[in-house]
Amino acid sequence: MAAETASLMKNANLNENGGNSGEQWRPIMGESPSKEQSFRKDFEHAAAETYLITRLAFILLSYLGVGYRWITRVLALLCYAMLLLPGFLQVGYYYFFSSQVHRSLIYGDQPRNRFDLYLPRNTDGRKPVVIFVTGGAWIIGYKAWGSFLGKQFTERDIIVACLDYRNFPQGTISDMIKDVSQGISFVCNNIASCGGDPNRIYLVGQSAGAHISACALLQQCIGESRDESSSWSISQIKAYFALSGGYNMLNLIDHFNNRGLYRSIFLSIMEGEKSLEKYSPELVVKDKSIAKAVAMLPPIFLFHGTKDHSIPSDASESFADALRKAGGHAEVILYEGKTHTDLFVQDPLRGGKDELFERMVSIIHADDEDALAKDAMAPPMKRLVPEILLKLAREISPF
Repeated sequence: MAAETASLMKNANLNENGGNSGEQWRPIMGESPSKEQSFRKDFEHAAAETYLITRLAFILLSYLGVGYRWITRVLALLCYAMLLLPGFLQVGYYYFFSSQVHRSLIYGDQPRNRFDLYLPRNTDGRKPVVIFVTGGAWIIGYKAWGSFLGKQFTERDIIVACLDYRNFPQGTISDMIKDVSQGISFVCNNIASCGGDPNRIYLVGQSAGAHISACALLQQCIGESRDESSSWSISQIKAYFALSGGYNMLNLIDHFNNRGLYRSIFLSIMEGEKSLEKYSPELVVKDKSIAKAVAMLPPIFLFHGTKDHSIPSDASESFADALRKAGGHAEVILYEGKTHTDLFVQDPLRGGKDELFERMVSIIHADDEDALAKDAMAPPMKRLVPEILLKLAREISPF
């Protein structure tokens, strides 16, 4: 498999739809660059991203102006990150130095069209694949946020691709959906050369990433139902796991405004008030003219904490109800007392058996008895942050 992967990374090209245009993947296995070359490339990439993020931050500040809500949120976020720093440092070390992690691979021609690939140590047989789309309020999403999730999945013999996409103000919602769809296409078309099974791909979206992913899936289904040409097939996505997402933008705009994501900025992200319905998956599936498209959706599992203040859990319940009435398959799994960050940050850092993670793995391995047997024997995860710091972080979390 190493030779196949090296060949793919040398020869696979891409265009807007995941085909050929001339820009190449760099090798991730086999013929690797020297440590000096690798360090230089990483440094140059980090410098370019730092410059880009700094420039975009100043543009974003011009939108935000001076407002106490977002300023207090930023300060709370800094304190939150400091409290969880012991865990973040350990995950960061894995992200930057593990041979299983291959960072910033290219899937498109935009600066943020990059993804991180996490490969299991065991290279026997075809592996199921998870495509992860991170959250970040459509503004601060970054592929590295999925590094711990990538580590968890690879320990269960699952390949993970964490997608980046354009954030606001670099792009608006249509750009984000286009990027995610293009990233899904690229993974679907190329993952076989890395040992992945192109017919066992699972999509995971978290928070804003859950919303963007749901929009991308619906657009793909609508296109296929109308016999439009496409570079990937919705049938390749075996299930969609949505964590703490929002799916009715008309219902959430005032809630977000009160939480510090001001109405004017949110409308800019969503391309105006008239577009809110268009980018609300819950409302889109109610359109009876696309019933055929809704029926094509993969099984959808909506995970949400009942104490989520960023996006209330009834957002998932309402979306699931709309999907079922429209002929789709949807299941809601609620976690009593869990907040927006508990499910994705604090619980994994706490160690032990992570209920949400185990639920996803059980679905991915449902038809593989050997994998299920290995899962049952898997050791609990190591605790990365003391409980006192986790509790303090939970209280101060801006999300």
